[in-house]
Amino acid sequence: MCVTAVESRPAGVSGTDLSPSHRPFGARVKAFVELTKPRIIELLLITTVPVMFLAEQGVPDLWLVLVTCLGGYLSAGGANALNMYIDRDIDALMDRTSQRPLVTGMVSPRECLAFGITLAVVSTLLFGLAVNWLSAWLSLGALLFYVVVYTMILKRRTSQNIVWGGIAGCLPVLIGWSSVTNSMSWAPIILFLVMFFWTPPHYWPLSMKVKEDYARVGVPMLPVIASNKVVARQIVLYSWVMVAVSLLLQPLGYTGWFYTAVALVTGGWWLWEAHGLQNRAKAEVTGGKLKEMRLFHWSITYVSLLFVAVAVDPFLR
Repeated sequence: MCVTAVESRPAGVSGTDLSPSHRPFGARVKAFVELTKPRIIELLLITTVPVMFLAEQGVPDLWLVLVTCLGGYLSAGGANALNMYIDRDIDALMDRTSQRPLVTGMVSPRECLAFGITLAVVSTLLFGLAVNWLSAWLSLGALLFYVVVYTMILKRRTSQNIVWGGIAGCLPVLIGWSSVTNSMSWAPIILFLVMFFWTPPHYWPLSMKVKEDYARVGVPMLPVIASNKVVARQIVLYSWVMVAVSLLLQPLGYTGWFYTAVALVTGGWWLWEAHGLQNRAKAEVTGGKLKEMRLFHWSITYVSLLFVAVAVDPFLR
């Protein structure tokens, strides 16, 4: 499905441009931090650090953890800034993004572009020189995949944008493992797949909530082009595969009873919520009674608990 580019007011404008005198230093610093989308990066680090514990089968070198987290933040922050640069036209028209720094004029498009490229270069060099080059290339690959494949190619053209674009958010799992071992193994690949199947049922409930925003700017998120019943059915399918994949670590010998118990309990609760959403969608419940955000919020709790279990499990074996 191809989508025509959205016409809007000039990028970075929300009514009037802000002159330098109306952009105080503190607000500018805050705006540049906002370009990195720190709340999203928190989630990426939650999936990176525990995998380092699993790879080490104990406590990894704390300096390595610090450098990996810093490199990961800079890389993801650069990707997010470049995403805002590319999407500044539609961000100005969507309620949920109307206060982003480029829309308000607190940061100019040129500044945002330079900032994103600088973070990309610095993060790649930091990984390569202070961690290892495998992690550096994985980090750069995640950045380019998010910016080019997701933002520039998929997002405005297909309802599968989140499915395949979500690969970028799965790569921190591989980076966490490679930063410790400078190699790959089945354990990080399995956790990569967990995140791959987690991403659509995590994001689609939010898309259901704000689908009018996406429809207004012509972004074909699945809830925009399909009914709630179709979206909920897809959420359930991805959820079952995600939970099944999460249970593969134990039979392959990478984790013990603790991780498996957490995966079963949290996965079971996830499936309960996913089927509840599907039942409400089948009954054609709409508005607040659909309660789609319950699954969205639980999805964040789920991935946090699952990866905490990944970090704790080596100490209980």
